[in-house]
Amino acid sequence: MSNENSIMTGIRELPQHLNLKTISSGLLAGIFGITGPAVIIIGGASEAGLTQAQTISWIFSVYFFGALIGLFLSLKYRQPIIGAWSIPGAVLVAAALQNYSLAEAVGAYFIAGVIVFVLGISGVIGKIMYWLPAPIIMAMIAGAMIRFGTGMITSLQSATLVAGSAILAYLVSSRLTKKFPPILSALLVSVTIAAFMGLFQMGDMAPTFVGPQFFTPAFSVGAILSIAIPLAILVIGAENAQASGVLMSQGYKPPINSMTIWSGVGGMATAFFGGHNANIAGPMTAICASEESGKKLSGRYASVIVNFIVFGGFGLLAGIAVPFVIAMPGALVGTVAGLAMIGVLLSSLQAAFSKSRFQIGAFFSLIIAMSGISFFGISSPFWAIIGGVIVSLIIEGKDFEQSRTGGETTTKATA
Repeated sequence: MSNENSIMTGIRELPQHLNLKTISSGLLAGIFGITGPAVIIIGGASEAGLTQAQTISWIFSVYFFGALIGLFLSLKYRQPIIGAWSIPGAVLVAAALQNYSLAEAVGAYFIAGVIVFVLGISGVIGKIMYWLPAPIIMAMIAGAMIRFGTGMITSLQSATLVAGSAILAYLVSSRLTKKFPPILSALLVSVTIAAFMGLFQMGDMAPTFVGPQFFTPAFSVGAILSIAIPLAILVIGAENAQASGVLMSQGYKPPINSMTIWSGVGGMATAFFGGHNANIAGPMTAICASEESGKKLSGRYASVIVNFIVFGGFGLLAGIAVPFVIAMPGALVGTVAGLAMIGVLLSSLQAAFSKSRFQIGAFFSLIIAMSGISFFGISSPFWAIIGGVIVSLIIEGKDFEQSRTGGETTTKATA
């Protein structure tokens, strides 16, 4: 891969990388990001008493600005870096809106963006990620993503025909041809069967165009402590850490500081439209970074451009698109997403446990991430890294010493 970081170079090389594989991965990532997650925002907004216009503005901001972040970073670095928003962050915010006004929440969103931006500018996050042991990071990725693999299997129980047809189509397509993406075969077959069975159900939300609203922030100490700080930690410790780890596991050197900086910018921009953040997406980056996007690492970024069209378009037309998107069966999306994660899970597990160092720390990182625990509103990927490092420091101190003296290296990233 070229070391030249130029948006114009990314645009110039894009046509040669747009093919069935990158298009199908980008489409799948977009569908994944706008089905179940959108419902979380809608449900949280409803519980908080937000109007339909305020809810649509929230959706617009996180999807549109998230798509812009992914477009910029993927073209500049020619890596499959997708921008979206934090699902745990939306849950955190929905609960906090019970106690704070929307204006106070908007102020807290903005402060969270400032915190992330400052940490990115300082270079602190890049330095921390560089020195974290790779097996612990990779084990966290495997633990955080394993739910997509198990979800693919549990979907067989809740929607046997739809899930089973997707898995079978993927396996048969993988065996018969290398030219047509297996993941696209799985998606087309399962969508056709779900439609034939009448499983697409429209919700109560009527399609109507609603433009974004502008919100004036108000600042309160309580909202900053309850929303801003936990949200900033989630963006850095869960979303960006997952995405960085996924990219490393696939052989990339992610621009961690730049990813952090633009996640901060995204958080500040979305705040004024009622959105809680726009940052780098973990699971969606995993879909586009996998081998399903093609063998060439240098070309997988093209899938992000496809995702930008789907994701950004959904944000702009949220009022019209939301009712149709939430009609998609969850089992369908979950099964196809699980199939797309196979390569990421395999490479992460191999990187975590194929060497002799940091094995106990990696094991604890894996099981903590798999547990799905949450403390202080912060989700398991963050605690998986913390727990894994603490365990290794206690009983695998020699591995840190050997890494410092030129042995096995830790994670690799660019600034």
